[in-house]
Amino acid sequence: MSPELQFLLLTILRMAVAAAFVVSASIITERSGPVIGALIATLPISAGPSYTFLALDHDAAFIAEGALSSLPVNAATILMGLVYAVLAQRRGMWISAGSAIAVWLVLATIIRQFEWTLAGGLIINAITFAVCIPLLKPYRHVAKMPLIARRWYDIPLRAALVASLVGTVVTTSGWVGPRVTGVMALFPIVFSSMMLILHPRIGGPATAAVLANSAWGLLGFGLGVAMVHVAVLQFGSAIGLCCALATCILWNLTLWWNGRRKKART
Repeated sequence: MSPELQFLLLTILRMAVAAAFVVSASIITERSGPVIGALIATLPISAGPSYTFLALDHDAAFIAEGALSSLPVNAATILMGLVYAVLAQRRGMWISAGSAIAVWLVLATIIRQFEWTLAGGLIINAITFAVCIPLLKPYRHVAKMPLIARRWYDIPLRAALVASLVGTVVTTSGWVGPRVTGVMALFPIVFSSMMLILHPRIGGPATAAVLANSAWGLLGFGLGVAMVHVAVLQFGSAIGLCCALATCILWNLTLWWNGRRKKART
């Protein structure tokens, strides 16, 4: 088998694995309501596969530097969610989702121009989340989450989106470098697919509730990205990525437990 064909088949396999993972998580998200759905959506279900496959092709230094670029992009994602939540209350899907994604692209373009440090990434996340979390609070609840009638193209659309992202990140990482790769790896595939698929079915306010409830979970995701940078340099890519995943899971489990405790009190 030629090296070119081997690379192509390996890339297709990686794309298929990532697509299956994200589609499964998205289906669970739809059926779990806005709170649990948001916690699932903020797990690294799209960035995780991207970084895992990158770790197979690059050394720990590449992964660590890519994580530094990914960290401020996490702040851009919560701003994207805020823009969507505000517009979706009265606007249609194309205006709401289109404006939110456009904001993310502009911010990501700005972010990639700078060489970030761990402290800088953490500070920009802290400031952004301190502003966005209170602003998202009014959009976290809806009177009733409508039932979702899935259409035939839902799963193929999600699979195509995430497969395209993973394929692009993996195949271009060698020549665009870790800084651009780190930005691309955090493109909000899950949030974008929710906007495009859920908005026409359950309406803007209900879809916005899922994204608004994701704010605290997305903060934990940012801590997971920071963990990638720190842990891969100390322990290698495999252990470092596992530590980052454990950070995200532990954070979201804590949020879930805290939510149940507050609900039990009331």
